Amino acid sequence: MTTDLTDPLLDGTYKGYPRTQAPRPRSRVGSAGWNVLAGDLPLPLALIKREQLAHNLAWMQRYAQGQGIDMAPHGKTTMSPQLFARQLDAGAWGITFANVAQLAIGAAAGVRNALIANQVVQDEDLAGIQQLQVAYAGLRVVFLVDSQAQLALIAGWAARHAGARPFEVMLEIGVDGGRTGCRTHEDALALARAVYASPAVRLVGIECYEGQGATGQDGPDTAYATALMDRVQAVAEACVAEGLFEADELLFSAGGSAIFDLVAGRLRPALGRPVRGLLRSGCYVTHDHGFYTRMVGAVNRRLGCDCGEGLQPAMEVWAAVQSRPEPRLAILTVGRRDISFDLSLPVPIARAVRGAAAPQAVPASWQITALNDQHAYLRWEEADDAAAPVVGERVGLGISHPCTTFDKWRWMPVVDANYTVVDAITTHF
Repeated sequence: MTTDLTDPLLDGTYKGYPRTQAPRPRSRVGSAGWNVLAGDLPLPLALIKREQLAHNLAWMQRYAQGQGIDMAPHGKTTMSPQLFARQLDAGAWGITFANVAQLAIGAAAGVRNALIANQVVQDEDLAGIQQLQVAYAGLRVVFLVDSQAQLALIAGWAARHAGARPFEVMLEIGVDGGRTGCRTHEDALALARAVYASPAVRLVGIECYEGQGATGQDGPDTAYATALMDRVQAVAEACVAEGLFEADELLFSAGGSAIFDLVAGRLRPALGRPVRGLLRSGCYVTHDHGFYTRMVGAVNRRLGCDCGEGLQPAMEVWAAVQSRPEPRLAILTVGRRDISFDLSLPVPIARAVRGAAAPQAVPASWQITALNDQHAYLRWEEADDAAAPVVGERVGLGISHPCTTFDKWRWMPVVDANYTVVDAITTHF
């Protein structure tokens, strides 16, 4: 584990770090006594709420354990060594990544069981995996295969590199109109046979991703996930019958952050072999106030969770009102470079006038209607004119889709219920 990744020196070159303060190692930020609402940090500022973060980590781990499976949360959500450590400490089996560059960050941060939930096809990446496994003792890396063409590239690379260790791979099952993955049972089984015949790879499991079909409606989502997992099981049974797996323990993995409950119970199929199910949900770590709140609301209903028992939004982005140029319009100091907008626009959730030590609720009509690179357009109805924001006031925004807010910040403070900074995380995108 490298000191630079886990405890870098933060300074005014990091957006959101107070420029009037001396540089500090990340581990000492929590002892500075800073408070967001006291104006100790410049805005805009993305932050993580400590209690909600702890709740989400524990909740998802308990859920997975209750299903008899393990967590391998998707690290691409946060790309934060500190949050990887929190997830592993909570009991995660390993961390999932999207590519070898992300894997390298994870390995340097201490991850030793890693999935790459993607195909690896380039020579540099294949060499990089082997190099990382030499550099970090005990590092296990499993990636996905979905075509004979990919397998040929892997085999060709291995043939040119005497002494290369066989790659561990999982067969990916895909859906029509989706992204990667074998589209038919016949193609999947033919590829599994080819993998078994190749000395360059070993088939250790099967993977799929159900999230692209999620609608938030119980009937369609259940039918979609069931059909996909039925296909996974059929391929698995055929591979077992032909002896195509080359592992003492088989890995089965699925699970985005929208309908994970509909696949979790199918990740330990009865195959007469030891099976480890791996749930890859990643956005649960901070959840959100938008897309995943809507989607996981359906999950909560299916699981019978009361309000507040499920995942809780743990990330907020605070900005200041910088201008009131027109009636019922305020311009905030936050934009597309600071906050996610790919699934829906941010949601005003709190306000704090200058000098206020605690946030207050916002009128129901407040909404963000547009974002520029560095500006947000806050509007409200005429009935709420008496409660209109003033220049210099602070506004807290909830996000939709944490992945695309994390990647806009090199660090984030972790705050307690009073918005006092108690810790910090860094990101490495």
